[in-house]
Amino acid sequence: MLSPSDVWPLFDLTITSPRLVMRIVRDDDLPGIVAAAQAGIHDPAVMPFSVPWTDADPVEMARGMARHQWELRAGTRPEHWTLNFTVMLDGVPIGTQSLGASGFSSTRTVNSGSWLTAAQQGKGYGKEMRAAALLFAFDHLGAHVAESSAAVWNQASLGVSSSLGYRQGVVRPIEPRPGHPDELQEVRLVAADFKRPAWGITVEGFEDARRDLFVEVPSG
Repeated sequence: MLSPSDVWPLFDLTITSPRLVMRIVRDDDLPGIVAAAQAGIHDPAVMPFSVPWTDADPVEMARGMARHQWELRAGTRPEHWTLNFTVMLDGVPIGTQSLGASGFSSTRTVNSGSWLTAAQQGKGYGKEMRAAALLFAFDHLGAHVAESSAAVWNQASLGVSSSLGYRQGVVRPIEPRPGHPDELQEVRLVAADFKRPAWGITVEGFEDARRDLFVEVPSG
């Protein structure tokens, strides 16, 4: 009998760093990541996300998070994908870390985004999960560039970016909440500038998932 990962090999893609395990979001991860988000991510007075999904009431937040994961899964193509990983600490979901790309075989560029439940912030997990994602992107996917962004006032996120070697790019206006204009700082990291952590990662399930992530460029 076929297993879910026989049908969808990405379910087995897992990245392990010293303290965290990151695996592609599965349906049985949804209750855990919803609970982590509903426990609180940020001060309600501010909105760090360009889409204000954390403003939703608990029921709609749960429905919206499920729809989002299913939409990402359904939209996966070799040239366009977003990998969203459940980030787990001692087996408990504490957030998500994403890597996305469009036209990856030609651009070799990925973008990332993440969130971490408030109770686990300030402990270095945000940097660890981003560093793990970058190690995977550069060393396994063969990315040349990684991009990200954060609200200009979000010094925690921008500090993680700076510590890993990202350079600041343009600042562009956003309006995450109607009538509340804000600004988004874009950041960019080339592989040669990556300030690698002293530790490495273990990656499982990549070979079986490779064909879903990019089209190999013929040699010669």
